[in-house]
Amino acid sequence: MKLTYDPLHNIAYLRLHDKTAEVETIRVSDELNVDIAPDGTVYGIELVNANEQLGAQDGGMLVVVNEALGVSREVSLTQ
Repeated sequence: MKLTYDPLHNIAYLRLHDKTAEVETIRVSDELNVDIAPDGTVYGIELVNANEQLGAQDGGMLVVVNEALGVSREVSLTQ
């Protein structure tokens, strides 16, 4: 899994799998697109207006939590 963020366009992409097949992009809302394969595999999730969706409540920080291990890490979404 890989999360990328483009601050110039304010778009984040959460890649769940490498694309091994053609995918269809499903527009869920104005700010959310999902890439899905014909077999139903979700390859990725695109967040438009990402800084608002990912960091609004955490002061511009993306908080990644591993609940199984009880550890977290913060990553800045600001430049």
